[in-house]
Amino acid sequence: MDQEKLQNQRHSLAHLLAAAVQALYPDAKRTIGPAIDNGFYYDFDFAKPITEEDLKEIESKMRKLLSTFKSFDKHEVSVDEAKKEFGDNPYKLELIEEFGKDGQNLTVYQSGEFRDLCRGGHSEDLSKIDPKSFKLWKLAGAYWRGDEKNKMLTRIYGLAFDSKEEIDAYLVLQEELKKRDHRKIAKEQDLIVFSDLVGSGMPMFTPKGNIIRDAIINYSRELNTRLGFGEVHTPNINKGELFKLSGHYDLYKADMLSVSSQYVSDEMFMKPMNCPQHTQIYASQPRSYRDLPIRYSDFANLYRDERPGELSGLTRLRAFAQDDGHTFCREDQIEDEISGVLVAIQEALTTYKVGYWMRLSLGDPNNPTKYLGSPEIWKKSEEIMRRLLKEKNVEFKEAAGEAAFYGPKIDIMAVDALGREWQISTIQLDFNMPARFKLTYTDSDGSEKTPVMVHRALVGSPDRFMGILIEHYAGVFPLWLTPTQLAILPVSDKHLDHAKKISNELKALVPNLRIDIDTRSESIGKKIRESAKQKIPYMAILGDKEIASGGLAIRKLDGTDLGSISLDDFAKQISEEIINKK
Repeated sequence: MDQEKLQNQRHSLAHLLAAAVQALYPDAKRTIGPAIDNGFYYDFDFAKPITEEDLKEIESKMRKLLSTFKSFDKHEVSVDEAKKEFGDNPYKLELIEEFGKDGQNLTVYQSGEFRDLCRGGHSEDLSKIDPKSFKLWKLAGAYWRGDEKNKMLTRIYGLAFDSKEEIDAYLVLQEELKKRDHRKIAKEQDLIVFSDLVGSGMPMFTPKGNIIRDAIINYSRELNTRLGFGEVHTPNINKGELFKLSGHYDLYKADMLSVSSQYVSDEMFMKPMNCPQHTQIYASQPRSYRDLPIRYSDFANLYRDERPGELSGLTRLRAFAQDDGHTFCREDQIEDEISGVLVAIQEALTTYKVGYWMRLSLGDPNNPTKYLGSPEIWKKSEEIMRRLLKEKNVEFKEAAGEAAFYGPKIDIMAVDALGREWQISTIQLDFNMPARFKLTYTDSDGSEKTPVMVHRALVGSPDRFMGILIEHYAGVFPLWLTPTQLAILPVSDKHLDHAKKISNELKALVPNLRIDIDTRSESIGKKIRESAKQKIPYMAILGDKEIASGGLAIRKLDGTDLGSISLDDFAKQISEEIINKK
């Protein structure tokens, strides 16, 4: 089934759900019910709360009503007629006022005995679908119109695919997602902490968690060095005037956190991005065409005022860093700069073993007020990006309306082990911000020119990327990323001194090797199970035999027994694995 037909079917099923609820719960107030990627939902205001158990009865009623949904008949009604029909429902009345404010007629669709205010997009005959191709799934709370100031409604989610087999496969995937949930794994492995006293969306990284975060950042630093970026550090709080010049104040203010001072009256904000500050470093001294390109990278924390209901572990935060970078260059240097960053991003995602595809995110010509700059500048910058991708033989999809407010961008969409897509890396071409800040350089002929600005992130936010990786790896990190690389497990207390000796010798052979010695008076079987639970890649079991031979009995996390191996050989093996990021 094509996507449009499937989405129409899903929306039609939302109508069927509302009809079933109306039949079983006449006092329930209907609101809206759209199609979504895996099915549909409908939000209701129930007089009395319902439970997950009630979904069985509602689903059964849907199947009984299915045979009556043979068509969706469109009726145009006036605002007054709509108000009369839905007058007992304050949610529908609000929609009627909104959509009929200019006096235009509204549309009501009828299927069987059920009528609902709707814009359309339905199946021609819903009764012909496989009754097993949909299933009510779960309940959730949802504020009316997504605004936490409004009443909390009950959202009923339904799944809808071409067949029952696809529903079953989807449910299996959801169980796997539960197992891989980074919040669950992070708690089990003691990686991150959230505290109500600190604030929602503000993660704290434990020693183990910070090892992973630092490894991600240091790899991005390694790539930055190769690309010629100089790392800078910029303040978290900035005057509002900076963001007025950059355009953030007018176009991004709703997502910014404001700050006040008891000593000065300046309007100030926590910075959501580093680019405005980097313009000021560039502007701090005269620049020549010979100086360009000038490249700055920055790992300072950023802050965005995300809604509480949208926060989700590490994948949606209020406080986070980015492996951010900005290049100030001449127009003739744009292609080389973007090409170099593309290669670095591709190398990084290959190293992390994460799949990806590329999207060219363009402006929305029907909504120019969302963006800075003239249509001519946008046309020019979009053509540069499109041509560059084509010349590099890079496959990509175009997406209108997904550009940054200052320019088009290449978004690298990561695909994890479960097939989910995440927008992480990005390269943005900006002719607007340098002009707004009056940035200049002296060209070869002595004239004053405005540089071009290329914004880029290699893996985006290290914090968010860590959350993605936890789920991608199911908590089993590659050796170079994992907090503990080797667990030394003494068979008994009498082997502790030898374990410490082996640990010191290995650290001398492999600097910074992360070793944990299990000093507990527990059985070796329990120690092995605990190490496996912590997803430690290598375990060295030490007993009388190993002390006598001077070697190590190495066991891998997957249960593979490497047998007895000398200290030097193991150090060489593990060192190569770390250096090569295997």
